[in-house]
Amino acid sequence: MEYLSKQRYDEIAAELDHLINEVYPRVKDDLVETRAQGDLSENAGYREARRNQAKTISRIRFLQKILEYSRVIDPDVLPKDKVCLLSTVEFTNLSTNARMKFQIVSPHEMNLEAGKISLKSPIGAALMGKKVGEIAEARTPAGPLRLRIESITFD
Repeated sequence: MEYLSKQRYDEIAAELDHLINEVYPRVKDDLVETRAQGDLSENAGYREARRNQAKTISRIRFLQKILEYSRVIDPDVLPKDKVCLLSTVEFTNLSTNARMKFQIVSPHEMNLEAGKISLKSPIGAALMGKKVGEIAEARTPAGPLRLRIESITFD
């Protein structure tokens, strides 16, 4: 079971609706049109249309599974004194004294450019459950990190 923010759940539902109601009918029409062009063994357009159909169906099934096994998390029931899903954490890397700030999100919401890290990432997992002032130790591919939590907020 995965937990998603309401915003991300709605984004996935909207993408799924768009794929089912707009994209897939177009893909199906393209397939019918290219099939009518004759010999299928030498019809590159037909092969491309089949690939597009397979990609679209695959994406639809993937999004359906995400929604089926996900729940929207209510931010009001989350603890405010420790790092948890949807909290924004400011921390200091003790080896470099670099300060960083990230929001902890589900893997389906991760976006480093937007400052969102997955709770399943090495850093996200190390921060989970910690309080302000505590030190988290993360085992990353680049080596171990010691991170001191400076603040925890909720947006």
